[in-house]
Amino acid sequence: MTGVRLLTVPTTGPDDTAALDMLAENGSSIDDVLAVVGKTEGNGCVNDFSRTLAAAAWGPRLTDDAITVFSGGTEGVLAPHVNLLVADDSRDPRHDRGLVAAVGTTPVIPLEELGRAGQCEAVRDTVAKLLVDLGIGSDDVHLVLVKCPLLTSTDIAGLRSRGVEPVSDDTYESMARSRAASSLGVAAALGEIDDDTAQAALLGLRQAWSNRASASAGAELDTCHVLVLGESPAASNPLRALHTEMTDAYDLAALQDAAAVVARAGGRIRQLFVKAESDPTGTIRGLRHTMLTDSDINATRHARAAVGALAAAVKGDGAVYVSGGAEHQGRPGGGSVTVVYEVEPPTDTPNPGALR
Repeated sequence: MTGVRLLTVPTTGPDDTAALDMLAENGSSIDDVLAVVGKTEGNGCVNDFSRTLAAAAWGPRLTDDAITVFSGGTEGVLAPHVNLLVADDSRDPRHDRGLVAAVGTTPVIPLEELGRAGQCEAVRDTVAKLLVDLGIGSDDVHLVLVKCPLLTSTDIAGLRSRGVEPVSDDTYESMARSRAASSLGVAAALGEIDDDTAQAALLGLRQAWSNRASASAGAELDTCHVLVLGESPAASNPLRALHTEMTDAYDLAALQDAAAVVARAGGRIRQLFVKAESDPTGTIRGLRHTMLTDSDINATRHARAAVGALAAAVKGDGAVYVSGGAEHQGRPGGGSVTVVYEVEPPTDTPNPGALR
C-alpha cells in the first residue's frame, strides 16, 4: 500500500522539470515520485514531439520505477502542466482512509500485437498485479491511467516486410486502436467486462467500456505505462477520489454533479482526469457535428478543446488533464471522469464512489 500526495504545477514548456524543486518544500525527494502525468502543448497526434521532449527531459531525473504519462494537446483554455504523484505513507490520525497509488509497465508490446489481444492482455495483467500490490479490490479503484504506444509509418512498413498485417495502415487510427486495447484491458482487470467481451470489442463491439480507464497513445514508448489510483482504509491522508462519466461532450451536468459531491464532503477539487471524444455517430443530441470530417484539425483536438472548457470551468482553472480519444473509456461519444479532491478532517462522509 502506498499513500500519495498530489502536486499540480504549471510548466513553461515540455522540457520544464522545475516542479521537482517543490518536492523538498513538501518534505519529499525525487525518490518518492511515483508518476509524472502531464499535458504538453503539441498537437496530440502521431507527430507530437512535445511528448517525446517531455519524456526525454523527465525520464533521466526519475528513478527507474517511476513512470511518465504525457498527453499532448492543450487546445483552447487548457494549460500545460504536470501532476506529480508522490509516495507518502505518513499517517494523519484525523483521516480513516486516503488515496493510494501504484505504477508499473507492461512488457514491450510487439508491433503485431498493438491494438490487438496481446496488448489488451498485457494491460489487464499489469493492472491486476497493481491491485494486488495495493491490497485493494476493483471497487476501490477510481482511475487507471495508461500511456501506450502507436504505429509509425516505419513500423507499418517493417511489419509488412515480414508478411504481417498491422492492426491499421493509418498511423492516426493506430492511436485509437492502441487506446482501445488498453482500455479494454483495464475493464477486464476491474471485472467490468469478461475476456470474451474484450475480444469482441477489439473486433468492433462498441458497447463495452470502463468509466475508470484513461488511455492515451504516443510514439515515445514501446511499453504501456500504467497508474492505478484508488482509496484504502489502510491509508491516512486527506485525498479522496470519485469517478463518473460524461454521456456526451455537452454533459456539463456530470461534472457539476461530481463537484456537488465534493462540496457536500467539505472538500475542494484538486484535479480532474477527463476523456473527450468526437461522437462516432456524427451527431450530438440530434445535431450534426463536423469534428470527424474536418480535414484541417484532427477530431481529438476538437474534442479536447470543447470538453476542456467544461472541465476548466468546474475546477476553476485550466490545469486539468483532458485527453482526446475515448475509445471504450466511458460510453461512446462520452468519456470517463475521475475527480481527485481534498477534504478537511474530520470527515464522516461515506465514500461517494461511482456516481454512474
